[in-house]
Amino acid sequence: MSGQQQASRPTDDSRAFPHWHDPGKEALEIVEGDGAYVTTADGRTHLDFIAQLYCVNAGHGNEAIIEAIEEQLRQVQYVSSAKHNDARSELAGRLADVAPDGLTDVLFSISGSEANESAAQFAREYTGNNKILTRWRSYHGATYGAGSFTGDPQTRAPIERHAATTGSGKFLPPLPRAFGTDDPQELADQAIEHLRFVIHNEGPDSIAAILTEPVGGTSGAYPAPADYFTQLRELCDEYGILLISDEVIAGFGRCGDWFGIGTEDVQPDMITFAKGVTSAYIPLAGVIARRDIAAHFEEEGFPLGQTFSGHPVACAAGLAAVEEYEDGLIDNVADHADHFESRLRELEAKHDVVCDVHGRGYLWGVEFADPATGEPFVDPRVTDEDNPVDDVLSATRERGVLCGSARPNTQVIVSPPLTVGEAEIDEGVAALDEAIAEVF
Repeated sequence: MSGQQQASRPTDDSRAFPHWHDPGKEALEIVEGDGAYVTTADGRTHLDFIAQLYCVNAGHGNEAIIEAIEEQLRQVQYVSSAKHNDARSELAGRLADVAPDGLTDVLFSISGSEANESAAQFAREYTGNNKILTRWRSYHGATYGAGSFTGDPQTRAPIERHAATTGSGKFLPPLPRAFGTDDPQELADQAIEHLRFVIHNEGPDSIAAILTEPVGGTSGAYPAPADYFTQLRELCDEYGILLISDEVIAGFGRCGDWFGIGTEDVQPDMITFAKGVTSAYIPLAGVIARRDIAAHFEEEGFPLGQTFSGHPVACAAGLAAVEEYEDGLIDNVADHADHFESRLRELEAKHDVVCDVHGRGYLWGVEFADPATGEPFVDPRVTDEDNPVDDVLSATRERGVLCGSARPNTQVIVSPPLTVGEAEIDEGVAALDEAIAEVF
């Protein structure tokens, strides 16, 4: 299990089959939420230090978002995705306002997986090329198309056992382990030269886009070394390849800016979004594209769609969430990010089993390794041995704090609502500290 608390049926009579189902794990049954906290059916309160699935950015029980949903329900409940609607049009405009410069037009979808598939369709039709390059150890979704983009074998392999898809290729992420260097500039340079090698061997004229997260999400909250994205942008321009930033997790304040790519000062050709756009109150996702890309489809037509794309109630929630982010939540991340990082780095200094702490804003990974070998205690990609990282997650939960696991499950992910301040950060890190000491 990766990227979430492991799931199982909450009660014997429940007929709701959970995603990421593991029959050996017991799931919480959450019945209430308020701010950064959730309450389970047994009456216990937990600090939601993972924002459920990195998505309840505005916290639980935000009245502004709830009221916007209620108001839209009284006005009009559904409008075909083939038609215009005032909430839909207004949200598209607001998203264009906060997106990186040059991104002006929005195609809505329902989930992050579908947003990434839509962006790939845009790129393929616009360029006339077929291949989408993504990183190994990435996560871009679990539908058939998005699953082919995902580098994580725990997602991709179960899909490809039955139906592999074409038109995707992989390259190594800019991680020290992949290139044998901890020097940021050397790492960036080597990773870009490796990608150039991949482009040459795939054939530059076959590649439509590079799809990548600006900061790793479920793959471990790892940022790129300085200068990597600048070089990546130059490489894409050199070969006429579109750059798509997957902002499903990194977007809407999670990394301390509207979008994670904004922390790199690089202009992508498209971004994909989901999760935080409504603070996960209602499913909504989409693509924000350059004007010339959108103009191509305005002229040529776009024959695809989804019934619930750009649902007006979801768009109303999105408008309210954007106002909440603008009205202090993103600033709150910027104000407290240094404190968050310093508290997490204390774990690295205190526990020799914590080999690395990495992240940005309110998205961090705490990685574990055997200090004697420098290798993970258990690599779930190659073995099904009992994993002490699972024990850390359980021990943290027993202390009333919910964290997440990564892909691969060699680290703990912390990604709280953007509402938390120093007190909640200290509470969450203290629970994690105690859990590490207990397990190791």
